[in-house]
Amino acid sequence: SLSDWQARPENGTALTTVLASAGYPGSYETGFPVDIPVDADDSVRVYHAGTALRDGRLVTAGGRVLAVTGIGEDLGAAAGLSQAMAERIRFEGKHWRRDIGWHER
Repeated sequence: SLSDWQARPENGTALTTVLASAGYPGSYETGFPVDIPVDADDSVRVYHAGTALRDGRLVTAGGRVLAVTGIGEDLGAAAGLSQAMAERIRFEGKHWRRDIGWHER
């Protein structure tokens, strides 16, 4: 249960890449299948924001679809891990701002 949970300190730095639907923040379509590689290690975490399960399949269900967080020794390493996984995730219309966090690399 949550009452048994304890925060544990971690070393390193985290950087998150938000994957969004085409058209976001304006109008956008939903219902596109989402494919997330299952071979990610603990240095990358994928948080769901605008996803849903429909007929047993993960699909887009919002403008901000996923937050892909890389955890590395410094910002450059964290950015590299986050963006490498963001590249591997697939859904129609996927995009993200490449002008945010670019200088950390």
